[in-house]
Amino acid sequence: MKADTPEELNSDKEIERLIDEVMSSALSDEQYRKKMQRRKAIQDQRIAEAVPEKGLIIVNTGNGKGKTTAALGMVLRSLGHGYKVAIVQFIKGAWEPSEKLAFSAWEDQIEFHAMGEGFTWETQDRDRDLDKANAAWQKSLEFIRNPEFQLVLLDEINIALKLGYLHVDQVLAGLAEKTPNKHIILTGRGAPVSLIEKADLVTEMTLVKHPFRDQGIKAQPGIEY
Repeated sequence: MKADTPEELNSDKEIERLIDEVMSSALSDEQYRKKMQRRKAIQDQRIAEAVPEKGLIIVNTGNGKGKTTAALGMVLRSLGHGYKVAIVQFIKGAWEPSEKLAFSAWEDQIEFHAMGEGFTWETQDRDRDLDKANAAWQKSLEFIRNPEFQLVLLDEINIALKLGYLHVDQVLAGLAEKTPNKHIILTGRGAPVSLIEKADLVTEMTLVKHPFRDQGIKAQPGIEY
């Protein structure tokens, strides 16, 4: 992973200090204005020095809910910009996902492939699960290599990696084939360390409370599916 430079670390610490001072002190209007001016100067300098654009590898992982939901928000943004998007769902696929219906309004911009057969404890057939995961990966490579697609979402691929249906080196080699400005999102709990190290943006969803675990409430339409 790329290490922060001393300048970046110092500016982060100064921003944190400015926020702490504003939150904890009884500042006059003039003092508040000066601190916000200083924070704006730091932010403006960082933005001016930033790379204009780069295709990102994005990982949403962790035990908490919301990994796919967050990724679909990025899909929606990309569609709004007129970009072409591909979604390949690993594991999922035994039911018709509501997301597929919702995105049908952009059928000229989006490719949606739910290529699993549902939860592994339902399928109970490891060889078939392996075949389905590898078929989904081959479909994913088509979109990764295709320069027409700006965003590719590989939903629940981390689960396929965790279960040994795919090898992380295989996936990293595929990611290396992407065009420079293409964004790729990989979701699912248990993302391997080497994938996290390769990624540009990593978010870990933390489970605090869950209605099924804590109250025995079943998955509900509009929330879980």
